[in-house]
Amino acid sequence: MPLRKHRCRFKSYEHCFTAAEAVDWLHDLLRCNQNFGPEVTRKQTIQLLKKFLKNHVIEDIKGKWGQEDFEDNRHLYRFPPSSPLKPYPKKLPYQKDVIKFPEWNDPPPGTSQENIPVRPVVMNSEMWYKRHSIAIGEVPACRLVHRRQLTEANVEEIWKSMTLSYLQKILGLDSLEEVLDIKLVNSKFIIHNVYSVSKQGVVILDDKSKELPHWVLSAMKCLANWPNSCDLKQPMYLGFEKDVFKTIADYYGHLKEPLLTFHLFDAFVSVLGLLQKEKVAVEAFQICCLLLPPENRRKLQLLMRMMARICLNKEMPPLCDGFGTRTLMVQTFSHCILCSKDEVDLDELLAARLVTFLMDNCQEILKVPLALQTSIEERVAHLRRVQIKYPGADMDITLSAPSFCRQISPEEFEYQRSYGSQEPLAALLEEVITDAKLSCKEKKKKLKQFQKSYPEVYQERFPTPESEALLFPEKPKPKPQLLMWALKKPFQPFQRTRSFRM
Repeated sequence: MPLRKHRCRFKSYEHCFTAAEAVDWLHDLLRCNQNFGPEVTRKQTIQLLKKFLKNHVIEDIKGKWGQEDFEDNRHLYRFPPSSPLKPYPKKLPYQKDVIKFPEWNDPPPGTSQENIPVRPVVMNSEMWYKRHSIAIGEVPACRLVHRRQLTEANVEEIWKSMTLSYLQKILGLDSLEEVLDIKLVNSKFIIHNVYSVSKQGVVILDDKSKELPHWVLSAMKCLANWPNSCDLKQPMYLGFEKDVFKTIADYYGHLKEPLLTFHLFDAFVSVLGLLQKEKVAVEAFQICCLLLPPENRRKLQLLMRMMARICLNKEMPPLCDGFGTRTLMVQTFSHCILCSKDEVDLDELLAARLVTFLMDNCQEILKVPLALQTSIEERVAHLRRVQIKYPGADMDITLSAPSFCRQISPEEFEYQRSYGSQEPLAALLEEVITDAKLSCKEKKKKLKQFQKSYPEVYQERFPTPESEALLFPEKPKPKPQLLMWALKKPFQPFQRTRSFRM
């Protein structure tokens, strides 16, 4: 927002802006932004600035905010000196109610492993050998440990806690307290949305009274499969498809609560900040949609499929004279999909962004996340399985609860990638250099192997040939001794002397 000096009632104010300037600047910004588009109106921009004023993103030139009203006039505003953001609490609120699952050493209620009656057995040579082998350590002693029977409530709590843990990890939050009330999350909804589905992936409801009315479902099928799904017995006239669409829009427009529910509003809005990372946003929306009541998820699935098919159908006549098909879908159903209970007039821009993303990625978003489902099913199956316990194996390491890594900065990652593996190698090189037990020949052999395998680490330790030569100083060669026999005459072969015989 451009800031400059303004005068008002014979006073000068630095670094401020008028309400009209703010509306002009923000309106142009939203129209050029790919997440909003040119259909953003000036009235919607004023509503967004009202929310900024209410949440202390901006304030009156005299420091007033919250209860003040924002209008398109020459009134002066400024940015507050302190940030309006609230830090998230560090402690996870839902960990207080986490169920403690049985450990290896936990016996069933009212019994203990030591007091279990044992039937006496006849000792023979084979059994004596087995017991003797265990006693001297040849065969490790073990025993079967029967886990407690998991109740339906235990399984539901596992689904709830692990689903929320995955959501918290994807959103990158220290706590879900600011975006979601954990107590309102129903684990039965999650399980129903995962398993009670048709071959097409649409939720099947147990209570048929919560289904869509048959006439609404027929109208949606008519437009979704246009022009091959309309009943030929019905009167076809000019503008027939517009009346059918109006019937569907009227039904969804009179819902008592938006499809994404009021209490999940903040959770879905927080995912909007991840739209630049499409894959992460899709995964986050998948988990958020699992928290919906089954009837809401079914209505959302049918609606999004109809909207996507209508937008891709080139044979569909225009449903409105003033808007394109895509814009009409977003503006018609955005309010019935997402809105807040307290600030209904400020959610149009957020709802439009969310509905656009849902419509473009509805096939993936409304699927069950297989990674989450597999992880939870393996966890439940592991807890129900009879285990073999060896001495000292008190920790359950076969399948532990999901643990999340600490996120590091890009600079720290690059440092660890570059130097993380070189530091242990450099320590290994120093160990070879300082090892006094190695002979010079063995040490040279090991250093050559190290130089061939890790030339960069070796070059850093010995940058010049002189530094390498200092490790093996040359010993002075001893002078050859002067032999006495070398001074004598050279050896002559034995000559036969003259015989003394005459």
